[in-house]
Order: sequence, then structure tokens, then C-alpha cells
Amino acid sequence: MRITKKRSPRLILQSLVKNGYPYIIICIWCVLSGGCVQNKSQDSLKTLKTEIRHIIKDKKATIGVALILDGEDTLAINNAEKYPMMSVYKFHQALAVCDYLQKRHIPLSTSLYLDKKYFKPDTYSPLRDKYPQGNLELPISELLVYTMQSSDNVACDILFDYIGGVNVVDEYIHSLGINDVSITATEDEMHQDMNDCYKNWTTPMEAANLLELFMTQDFMRNEYTDFLKHIMIECGTGKDRLPAPLPESEVKIGHKTGTSDKNDRGEYIGINDIGFVILPDGSRYVVAVFVKDSKENMETNAKIISDISAAVYRYAGNR
Repeated sequence: MRITKKRSPRLILQSLVKNGYPYIIICIWCVLSGGCVQNKSQDSLKTLKTEIRHIIKDKKATIGVALILDGEDTLAINNAEKYPMMSVYKFHQALAVCDYLQKRHIPLSTSLYLDKKYFKPDTYSPLRDKYPQGNLELPISELLVYTMQSSDNVACDILFDYIGGVNVVDEYIHSLGINDVSITATEDEMHQDMNDCYKNWTTPMEAANLLELFMTQDFMRNEYTDFLKHIMIECGTGKDRLPAPLPESEVKIGHKTGTSDKNDRGEYIGINDIGFVILPDGSRYVVAVFVKDSKENMETNAKIISDISAAVYRYAGNR
């Protein structure tokens, strides 16, 4: 069920000012509503944290959450753990690809030759399914669409090779001041050895910090990152995760999911979603949810993420 958004105190205040209400009327409203003094107790970060802990209580998984709201309010739960990113790291890769292209003045429309050697048979790849013969050219922009919207593993490894390997992505992300993260394995390497999935890890807060940089820093505002934001908003995976409770007509969400197979203990290695949300009043937040080593079924894992998304959205809307 989607949430119907109430007007936040801040949005009401903005409307009063915009419509020219006398200062004394605005002051009276502030005192009566508490809109200018403090958030209601149920909307405080402490209450939100309690609500999220209730959502994840007794779940057979390690669950990490991070939130940054308008660059001010922050929240982290179980942030000391290292969480396997799975395909969430395609966001990190996309940022590195954008940086690579920008510094070399290479257009997104530049085509790459896709050798058939990349088209591995036993991995998730809508690209391979569409072009099973391989040996064709596609623009970099289309490869990014495949990785970010369809989470295509073949396209991901092609882009790794194009910019110089996983170490280039790892070094670039660290150069941004994002330190609690490691990117050392390709999609093919993770497929060959599932233990390699744990080599590509992050903390929830560092994933949120990277999203915050992406949304706020001037050096992240160019034709390449604008394109990346656009394709994240049109992401086709994980509709039952972060986007599930959000009213499509009122908010914009751009996100990247990560999904694993089960390990030899019968646990999902990682079921994840990270993203940015822009509210109607112009406020925004970034949120990251990682579900590690889960014995829950896939539907429960997705519901954990969507329930956390709903709680964060309520908090943001009533702030």
C-alpha cells in the first residue's frame, strides 16, 4: 500500500509566507503547531530509529541502514558491519565512468566494441540475451542504462575493462573521501567464487555519503552525472524495495539495487537498495539499506527495505 503524504509543517510555513500572511499570524501558527520550534516527538530521529529497529527486530539477517536528510539529519543503524554491495557497486562504477569520460572529454555517445568473450553464458545479462552473437558496437550511454536500470553483469564488466579495471573505480571512490568501501572483484569473479561477493563491501553510511556527494557537490553537476541521475530515476529493478511505499505522483526516487544468490549456508549474501528521494517541497534525502546473510525469503527481504523506506518517508514528510 502506498502512503498518502501529508503536508509537512515546513511546507505549510512556506505557503503562509508565500501568500503574504501577517507576521503575527505566522508566529501564532508556529506556537500552536510547534512547526517553528521542534518536530513532534513521533517524528524525531530517535523515534525513527526505534521504528526501524522494530522493523528489523527478530529478522534472520544482519541489516544496516543509513539516512541523510537535507544534509542535516543523519541516522545510522548497524553501521560497523561490512555489507556486500552486490550490484549496488554499479553506482560506484557509473560515477567512475562519468569521471573518466569527463576528464577526457569523451561523449556518452561514444561506441565501444563488445567482443563476444564478454558474453558469459551463466550470468544475468539482458544485453547478452538481446545480442547473443556478441561482436557489436553500442554507445557508452546504452551500457550505463543496462548496468543501472537492468543491473546487467556483462555490461558492467565491459565498463570495468574500458576504464582500466576495478582498482580504478576503487581508487576514484576513495579519492572522494569515501573510505569505508572496497571494490576488488568483477561480476565474473563473483560468479566464479561467491566468496568474492564479500570483497566488494561498504558501510551503509558511506553509501549514503556517496549519494550525498552525488546530489550536492558542484563537481558532480555535469552532462555525465545529469544523465546518471536520469537513468537512476528510471531504474527498472527493485520496485518492491525503496520505491514501493512512495507516491509516484509526488516524489522522485533514483536508486540502485543489489541482489545475490544464496551462499552454501542457504543465506542470501546481500539484498540491498540505495537511493535519493526528492520531495514536493524541494527537500530531499538519501537512504541506504543493506540486508546481509539473510535466511529470510526474498519477499521478506524486500519488505524489510520497503518498510524502512516508508518509515523514513513519513519522518521526512513531517519534519
